[in-house]
Amino acid sequence: MAQEGELIQVGRLGRARGIFGWLWITPDTDFPDRFVNLDRIMVSESDTWRELKIEGAKVIGGRPAIKFVGISRREDAGRLTNRILAVKREQLVQLPPDTHYVFDLVGCEVRDEVSDRRLGEIIDVVRYPANDVYVIRTSDGKDVLFPAVNSFVRRIDVAARKVTVLNGGMFDVDDEKTGP
Repeated sequence: MAQEGELIQVGRLGRARGIFGWLWITPDTDFPDRFVNLDRIMVSESDTWRELKIEGAKVIGGRPAIKFVGISRREDAGRLTNRILAVKREQLVQLPPDTHYVFDLVGCEVRDEVSDRRLGEIIDVVRYPANDVYVIRTSDGKDVLFPAVNSFVRRIDVAARKVTVLNGGMFDVDDEKTGP
C-alpha cells in the first residue's frame, strides 16, 4: 500500500510531439486528463526523481501531451522520452466508492469467504476489456488467474490488506498448506 508522500507512477513520457518541446504521455491511469490540472510532476532521472514545472498539458484524441518549462525544442523534449512520470499519493485522483488502485491491491492476502482459509496473495492485476483479473500466488508458488468481478470478489479491505473471495473451485484448497 502506498504511504503518504510516496511517489506513484502515473505514466511514461513518449516521443516528442511537434517542434516546440511537447511530449506524448503513455498514461498508467484511467484518467488521462489528470495531467491537465497539474502544475508540477516528478520525472525519473537515472536512480532519482526531478520535479519539473508544467507549462502546458492537453488531451489530443484521447491521449495526453505535456510541455515542460524550459523545454522549447523537439530535441530537448526527445531527451526525456521513456522517462517515468509520478505524483505523490496526495495528488492521486479520488476514486469512486468500491474502486481501488492496483498498487493498493498488490500484496493483499486473499481469503475464502466460506472457510476463511488463506488462498494466496495478489501479485498483479491484469486488465482485460471485460474485467480485470487478479494474479494470485498460492503458498506453493502457483499463480492462479482470478476474475475481479463482484460475483466472486466479496470484500476488499485495503487497510487490512485483505481480499475476501468466493472460491468457486478456482483454487485447489486441499493443496493449500497455510491455515487460517
